[in-house]
Amino acid sequence: MTDLDARIRRLEDRAEIEDLVLRYFLAADDDDWDGLGATFAEDGSFSAGAFPGGSDRASVVEFIQTDRQSMGVTVHTQNTTLLTFTDADHASGVVGAHLELARGGTTVYGAVRYYDDYVRTAEGWKIKAREMAIVHVGPWDEVGTSLTAENRARWPGADPAPADLPRS
Repeated sequence: MTDLDARIRRLEDRAEIEDLVLRYFLAADDDDWDGLGATFAEDGSFSAGAFPGGSDRASVVEFIQTDRQSMGVTVHTQNTTLLTFTDADHASGVVGAHLELARGGTTVYGAVRYYDDYVRTAEGWKIKAREMAIVHVGPWDEVGTSLTAENRARWPGADPAPADLPRS
């Protein structure tokens, strides 16, 4: 493979991974469980703070599907994606996103980061591991203090808690 071929392939890989991230968000918002599962490697994992969300594709989908039962409409918006390739078939990423969702009878708004590991499979790039970390989240009517509050993780029906980021 020439240097030009390798550079073109890297650009194609970046585009495929960014599309993969968007497919994950769209599938989650649309309750498309097959589509969501297709974004993960067979042995892919997901975690959200203290909540382990599964250590294989089926358990990840089950975790997210169960969590979605307590929500109404959701909107995940991918803002930034920083990718680092460790070799031709492995990469890591930090994805910044905003989310809006209906939970506990109110609209919740927040910002999160996903810390991802990606792997190239026979079916293309897949999420090998995904960790969601909260910057802030809370009811829409509290957005004015969502970044200045001491406890920035404010899910309806739960006590306010520290956010995952920034990490100390």
